[in-house]
Amino acid sequence: MARTPRITNQQILEAARQVFLQQGFGASTLEIAQQAGISEASIFKRFSTKEELFFAAMGIPEKPLWVNELESLCGKGNLKENLIKVCFEIMEFYREILPRIMMLRSRGNAMPELGGKESRPMLDVKVLAAFLEREINQHRLQPCDPQTVAHILVGSMMNYVFLEQMSSQVSIPTAELAIGTYLNSGDSATEISVFILSLVDIIWQGIAPSQD
Repeated sequence: MARTPRITNQQILEAARQVFLQQGFGASTLEIAQQAGISEASIFKRFSTKEELFFAAMGIPEKPLWVNELESLCGKGNLKENLIKVCFEIMEFYREILPRIMMLRSRGNAMPELGGKESRPMLDVKVLAAFLEREINQHRLQPCDPQTVAHILVGSMMNYVFLEQMSSQVSIPTAELAIGTYLNSGDSATEISVFILSLVDIIWQGIAPSQD
């Protein structure tokens, strides 16, 4: 008796990506299973929920790497330099996922909310605001509204990426740029480094701890 060929997770994700891009998150897992040539039950043996399948297929992590970075930086080192570093990581994250989100939106397809409560950008604002609040509590920042600061930072970077994607310029992955370039921007600094350094400088003027 011939053995049933095994399908890989990657093949399932490729089928799911095709269906989700055509129909959005509203597509049924039955349609995805048919596209992949497997049973619907087989999908849920690999992916516990439809949301997990969606984010895996679209390459959108539920917990970005920069979130882990925040947890390790809290209360340590030079805070302004930490903010610059995290901003570059957030920028890179959105440069990776925003084209996929825009593709879905252009086809009238919505993104699922994480945990059924919040969109990815709003969750990112909340995470960054919590980090800023902890820094305020450690007197490493002036008392301020961390939610507003986080909104400005995340919103500004998302807008930059959106405009970049709308232009004809070739995007350069920020991961390929050296931290030294970020912190010592000169003639060789990229537009991205100038933008983020300027953004953090402006924000820093209002939140930097007193020197008294």
